Amino acid sequence: MSTPVAKKEDLQKDWYVVDLEDKVLGRAATRIATVLRGKHKAIYTPSVDTGDFVIVLNAEKVRLTGNKLSQKMYYRHSGYTGGLTATPASKMLEKTPEELIKKAVKGMLPKNKLGRQMYRKLKVYCGSDHPHQAQQPKELQV
Repeated sequence: MSTPVAKKEDLQKDWYVVDLEDKVLGRAATRIATVLRGKHKAIYTPSVDTGDFVIVLNAEKVRLTGNKLSQKMYYRHSGYTGGLTATPASKMLEKTPEELIKKAVKGMLPKNKLGRQMYRKLKVYCGSDHPHQAQQPKELQV
């Protein structure tokens, strides 16, 4: 008896909506990454994108525990000498809270072509409105 392998054409992609108001960033990101990968399904196959779409609402109301708000830094480099830029989490939460969520989830996905495909199924919005009502998303508990 062999283990069944999920095929791309047999998959059904669901849509989930997550409200991050007063939720801890890391715990929410792990749950979101699990759903994007498809590990919550019985048909999970590591080499196939079995995951679902996730809509994240109220990104600006997420919480960071401990001293992360002041001490956690996000780095990027321009490619030039001395081009390293550091942004504290507090400033990132204030200016672009969507990027804060996206970076947390992206870091938990595979670093390959399949991971980039999974990452495209993540939709993050500030506020409680989103343009995906036609997909009839289900509530996802975090």
